[in-house]
Amino acid sequence: MTEITCKLLVIGAGPGGYVCAIRAGQLGIDTVIVESTKLGGSCLNVGCIPSKAMIHVAEEFEKAADAAAGRTPFGLTAGAPALDLKQAVTWKDGIVQRLNNGVAALLRKAKVKIVHGRASFRDGKTVTVETETGPRTIKAEAIVIATGSAPVELPSLPFGGDVISSTGALALTELPKRLVVVGGGYIGLELGTAFARMGSRVTVVEAMERILPLYDTELTGPVSKRLTALGVEVLTGAKALGPTAKGDGLRIETADGKERSLPADKVLVTVGRRPVTDSLGLENLVLDMDGRFIRIGERCETSMRGIYAIGDVTGEPMLAHRAMAQGEMVAEIVAGLPRAWDKRGIPAICFTDPEIVSVGLSPEEAKRAGHELKIGQFPFAANGRAMTRHGEAGFVRVVAQAGSELLLGIQAVGQGVSELSAAFGLAIEMGATLQDIAGTIHAHPTLGEAFPEAAMKALGHALHI
Repeated sequence: MTEITCKLLVIGAGPGGYVCAIRAGQLGIDTVIVESTKLGGSCLNVGCIPSKAMIHVAEEFEKAADAAAGRTPFGLTAGAPALDLKQAVTWKDGIVQRLNNGVAALLRKAKVKIVHGRASFRDGKTVTVETETGPRTIKAEAIVIATGSAPVELPSLPFGGDVISSTGALALTELPKRLVVVGGGYIGLELGTAFARMGSRVTVVEAMERILPLYDTELTGPVSKRLTALGVEVLTGAKALGPTAKGDGLRIETADGKERSLPADKVLVTVGRRPVTDSLGLENLVLDMDGRFIRIGERCETSMRGIYAIGDVTGEPMLAHRAMAQGEMVAEIVAGLPRAWDKRGIPAICFTDPEIVSVGLSPEEAKRAGHELKIGQFPFAANGRAMTRHGEAGFVRVVAQAGSELLLGIQAVGQGVSELSAAFGLAIEMGATLQDIAGTIHAHPTLGEAFPEAAMKALGHALHI
């Protein structure tokens, strides 16, 4: 059995892991990264990137279909469109492959050694990796666990056949005529909306009383209206029971306690994600846990000296950019630099139609924290750029302390608002006040103008409403 020694070992080459390894390499740390599948992890290969590619395909197809049906208000017409889903998946896979190659090149540039295989702890300093050429032992001064997460499987709906996870949904080469989505969170609604826009008849089954329960009803209202316009049936307070007897759909219990069968060509289960710690050998360590997740401190340290954990394996929020920020920080800590973890400014984005962005505290969260508030909201119906994009649904909202006018949170719902997340995150990170935002000149005409208008509304002098 061959042996490798290094200063830093990173287990998992998803967004958090590969960023950690690259930054460590830049800092001159002797670094090894282990990955059991493809570089880039779930986000790059079967999550963030491919899902956004297919969402874009759905957007373009819907535009063409609307033009063919004469549903555009600006005089654009076209012939009836046809969708080659197999070609769309090939295009999506090409993007993923280019990014895979890019990650590999960046790791090599940073002089990081890549080992392909499945890692398992022998103790707090030693890991065995099962590779295609046999087992290898890696001894490291510091180890980062960055193994990510995987879709949760329901006992009554195990994955296989016509029951698919988000990974399976992104690999479909034929459009399902009838799609049932179990789970009304962001993954289910992003994919469900995309398939509805491409022509599938979609039904969403959500056990809670409303969709997107992590967001307040003001933000989710425009999304609900859009789902209705797309013909998506949303069943809240409903429970998935299992496949129908003939295997041609899903049995559910509705909110009033009645059983109902939903016809479906595919059943997409999106009820959450679980940490990937199987076969990692955690039983050979003494780690404090938060349920299924690894407990960490503000520097991503675990309860064992020299072992860190980052990303989805540490729990919510399960966001790639959170993992990246943690990975960069841990690399610098291992290099001896003073760093700590501050999660106040992590943007959360739901790529539904319209999109939702939230950074910092919602009004309800700020009230629960004891703050007196100034809240300002500006509708995209009064924004010239939104009008010219035919995307007037939604708004930007700012939440600030009443006395200091310090921004505590910023939220938006609307077409293309994911691109405003950088400005929102920067404002929270830099400790901006309402006056700071209101006094910053924003280019006209842009969606971003709604940001200072919302701040001015909170200050009592909005200009355009």
